[in-house]
Amino acid sequence: MRAPPEPIFNVPAAVTATIAVLVAIHGVREFVLSPLADDYVLRLFAFVPLRYESTVLPRSLWPGGVWADIWTFVTYALLHGSWTHLGLNAVWLLAFGTPVARRFGALRFILFFAVTAAAGAAVHLWWYAGLPVPMVGASASISGFMAAAIRFAFQRSGPLGLIGRNDEAYRVPALPLTAVLRDPRVLAFLGVWFGLNLLFGLGSIGIDGGEQAIAWQAHIGGFLAGLLAFALFDPVKAFPYGGSGPDRQATIH
Repeated sequence: MRAPPEPIFNVPAAVTATIAVLVAIHGVREFVLSPLADDYVLRLFAFVPLRYESTVLPRSLWPGGVWADIWTFVTYALLHGSWTHLGLNAVWLLAFGTPVARRFGALRFILFFAVTAAAGAAVHLWWYAGLPVPMVGASASISGFMAAAIRFAFQRSGPLGLIGRNDEAYRVPALPLTAVLRDPRVLAFLGVWFGLNLLFGLGSIGIDGGEQAIAWQAHIGGFLAGLLAFALFDPVKAFPYGGSGPDRQATIH
């Protein structure tokens, strides 16, 4: 008896749950909360560099106290500026979060989301220190997933080549970062990605055509964190570079 074919759209539960949480949060903000209550939510959970400049505004204006100073490094990623903003991030999360979730598993996926979000917030804070420039959206984490995906997806036996490959395609040993950065396809991807971020960011083009500019600095922070932290989260044991392994000819080129 033939086994049923593997579905084309087989989204990991961690990715589905993340998108569901993002949609639920935005739905509550849009349809349940009053404007005053939503403003309180933004001051409590969005990331605002001015929050960390106590000489400008009294600490009493910022709800949550020192704990909110910590959790806003991550919670801002759960908020979005509009349904369009959320929809675009959901599409990118499906594209780049899916291979990473299949490789990392749910717990590592969630922790990686938090770490790359925090890295994006840190860069945003450094760039806009003391300024009232709020930031919301999961784009820094998605940029981190993009960076993690390029560590293994471009390999010949990796998941990029065919739709519906089995799970083993997502567990190919990753090449060292120095080898990845010599791959012309990876360099082309990086060039386009960084170029688009600078174009939209420096041009102050809104994520949905509005006035809110893209936080391109946070994107880059999340991307670099994902690129460098990948090895700390990766559960797949890599072969020593230049060594031998059963899949070496398929993965090193």
